[in-house]
Parts: sequence; C-alpha cells; structure tokens
Amino acid sequence: MSSVPQSVHGRLERTVQTISPIRLVVIGAVILAIGCTLLFVQEPMVHDSFHDFRHAVGVPCH
Repeated sequence: MSSVPQSVHGRLERTVQTISPIRLVVIGAVILAIGCTLLFVQEPMVHDSFHDFRHAVGVPCH
C-alpha cells in the first residue's frame, strides 16, 4: 500500500507538516482576502468574476 494519506485528515496533517508556518499564514491571508471581497463587494461583475475564479480552481459552491 502506498504512503499517500487516504483521508482528508491525513492529507491536512501531511500538508501542515510540509508547508512552512509563514506560507500557511500567507495562504490563510489570501483566502481571507478573497472571502472578504466576495462578502463585502456586491458589485455583480466583481462578484461573478470571483465566483468564476473559484470554479476555475476547482472549488465547488452549488
């Protein structure tokens, strides 16, 4: 059997072990910035472009 984690918890644990704390903070800040932008900017064009971006990177939302 391979050493690839077979559960979400295993993948998260492996990710936390392999990514530096600074990189985790940067990733969190980017996610927070995008989330706040989607929440507070309700201009339809901006909202739709971020919505399409989420789909493009593989984030399901419906």
